[in-house]
Amino acid sequence: MTYQLSRENQHSKISFQAMASPCEVLLTTFDQSLIKEIAETTCSETRRIEQKFSRYVKNNLCWQMNQSHGQPVTIDQETFQLLNFAKNMYQLSDGKFDITSGVLRKIWQFKPQAKPPSQIEINNLLPLIGFEKINYDEITFTMPEGMEIDFGGIGKEYCVDFITNTITPICKQHQINFLVNFGGDLSANQHKDNFEGWKVGLENADNPQLADTVIDIKQGAVATSGSTKRFFEYQGKTYSHILNPLTGKTIEGGPRSVSVFAQSCVLAGSMSTLALLQGAQAEDFLKENQVKYICCW
Repeated sequence: MTYQLSRENQHSKISFQAMASPCEVLLTTFDQSLIKEIAETTCSETRRIEQKFSRYVKNNLCWQMNQSHGQPVTIDQETFQLLNFAKNMYQLSDGKFDITSGVLRKIWQFKPQAKPPSQIEINNLLPLIGFEKINYDEITFTMPEGMEIDFGGIGKEYCVDFITNTITPICKQHQINFLVNFGGDLSANQHKDNFEGWKVGLENADNPQLADTVIDIKQGAVATSGSTKRFFEYQGKTYSHILNPLTGKTIEGGPRSVSVFAQSCVLAGSMSTLALLQGAQAEDFLKENQVKYICCW
């Protein structure tokens, strides 16, 4: 994985591509040795996580789990913890946040001239969805044949948190403030006083090329979920890529995007997705859970 280094007025920037997103780390230092050390660590760990959990990489762990044909697969502690988090989100959402729902992509194609699948097509896939059908412990993972898992809903956010925790010690030691930004999923850490914060533009739901809201972030995480890029229109109706695993259909009546502020990027991303899954009740859900958010309808 190659990266680029650049210098802005007040900070340095590490830029690279990963997880189908532009990625960057901003640092309040111009010390080239420190910047290169952080860049090498960031790119190395990002590559490792993507290679391990992406469903697009053949023969990786995720591929082995999806091609296991009902047989046990050996997993490690990192995978066990990710599965535990996915399980918690599944239970919190009453089954609407489900990493086994990726099989629905076989019948839903979010691209121009697409059309919704038939009820028969949906009914054929629904038996292959349901986190409760998975069995796992700290060592092994077993899933019924025909089912799949997709870490895409939490993988990028997990990577942001992992990078944040990995580079925090060296940044703390050298009093460096930083911002990790992977495709709009953000995490910041402040280790030097008198810092005004990073200004970040949240994506405009009607025109993704324009920034809708500019926020200042010094500490903590922000994640945005929405349908600004993946949707299609058919017979006058807009179909979002946010799918309800219980029905196999798209969520209707919800906001175009939801940005949530939290202590970790995984939590922020999960809460923003959970809000979208509530449809028209998205803001009620966010208020009930007392999280800070920005909704774009």
